[in-house]
Amino acid sequence: MNVATIKKYDIANGVGVRVSLFVSGCRHACPGCFNEVAWNFGYGTPYTQATEQELLDALRPSYIRGLTLLGGEPFEPENQATLVALLARVRRELPEKDIWCYSGFTYEELTGDTARCVTPLTRKMLGMIDVLVDGRFDADRADISLVFRGSANQRILDAGIARDGQTRAVCAPRVLGKEPQKRLKEITVEKQSGNAEKQNKKRLKEKKKALKTK
Repeated sequence: MNVATIKKYDIANGVGVRVSLFVSGCRHACPGCFNEVAWNFGYGTPYTQATEQELLDALRPSYIRGLTLLGGEPFEPENQATLVALLARVRRELPEKDIWCYSGFTYEELTGDTARCVTPLTRKMLGMIDVLVDGRFDADRADISLVFRGSANQRILDAGIARDGQTRAVCAPRVLGKEPQKRLKEITVEKQSGNAEKQNKKRLKEKKKALKTK
């Protein structure tokens, strides 16, 4: 697997300050995709054990809320084995961190039997994710007012509830309507208040300043 980029202080792809891993490789080829360069499986740099350790170290500070996977497409079959190993380490070493994942595949495709993304590792990978933002980007339904998603067809799903009935508090979600499938909830994430957003930016600025003085 190749890595397109790593953002260690990301506030755009999930709740709180996060470490975001953008993987390379995506066959969805959604028109209007914000990260078309990462469609190429060969883009970026190879993922190594050093990369994995860099991610774990970046996740350790208490002000980091969790890990976000996006790309590219994390659930491309070629990427799943590497990401399953990473998520297992995060769960084992940093169980207090939450995990978000953006995928062009829907939850129904990931849990079914016929989609091209399905491998023997797919359910294991999904089972270690707390929040899944699913569905291809649809330029005709793009809406810049949406929080943590690009188009109205995409859903923010509390996928963590599917893990043996155990759900950790990720963002105090509000349930929308009925569960689309048993033990799966669609949630909405309210925009952070002005004060919370300012505090996150202040913490990020202070951390960057501290790193420069080291």
